[in-house]
Amino acid sequence: MHPHPSGHGHHGHHQETHFTQSDLIRDIVIGMADGLTVPFALAAGLSGAVDSNAIVITAGLAEICAGSIAMGLGGYLAGQTEVEHYNSELKREYYEVKHFYEKEKEEVREVFAQYGLSEKTQQLIADEMAKDEDKWVEFMMRYELGLEKPDEKRAGKSALNIGLSYIVGGVVPLSAYFFTEHPQEGLLYSSLITIICLFIFGYYKSKFTGQPPVKGGIRTTIIGIIAAGAAFGIARLIS
Repeated sequence: MHPHPSGHGHHGHHQETHFTQSDLIRDIVIGMADGLTVPFALAAGLSGAVDSNAIVITAGLAEICAGSIAMGLGGYLAGQTEVEHYNSELKREYYEVKHFYEKEKEEVREVFAQYGLSEKTQQLIADEMAKDEDKWVEFMMRYELGLEKPDEKRAGKSALNIGLSYIVGGVVPLSAYFFTEHPQEGLLYSSLITIICLFIFGYYKSKFTGQPPVKGGIRTTIIGIIAAGAAFGIARLIS
């Protein structure tokens, strides 16, 4: 955060680009993580209970369809909640600068006091800020509450990104059953393909989030294997 107005436009533009990229990556991670593990676990479970690849494929496609819609809807609701929360806080902030004028000016001074500015400079900035209500409220939203104005179209974009990522992830473990004859054979190839993809996904997910990539890849792979192994074991016990 840099309160100096001269650099605000440049930094604001850069920051907006950064947030857009991180939102897209977050959506892909959310969708792909579940897309790779849930259909893989389901297919593994069915492979331990049925003798037909057609059943595994049909159930897998149904799950991918339902899962992508559910995940996409979850992303949409999360995006809508973010917009509603921002608008609610914005309304409250406008009310406060009107009805608690001096208290809000004091809060502006407190923000700049954290940067070590003198009391005289704090007062000068607060007085200048108070002349433009919109800019004042925008400042309070960003620096007091730590809220950036969300993209109104973000909810729809998020739903689409998560849903499509889930479908892409889900098709990976299911693909092996299309070119094999028996579920056990399909599970073998599905496991190999999915393990490789889980590691690659975990590697790049960790790299984007600043975590150790190899460790992240191994962790993601182990989680997927445990989920599929549990589903396969339970299905075998039941059948």
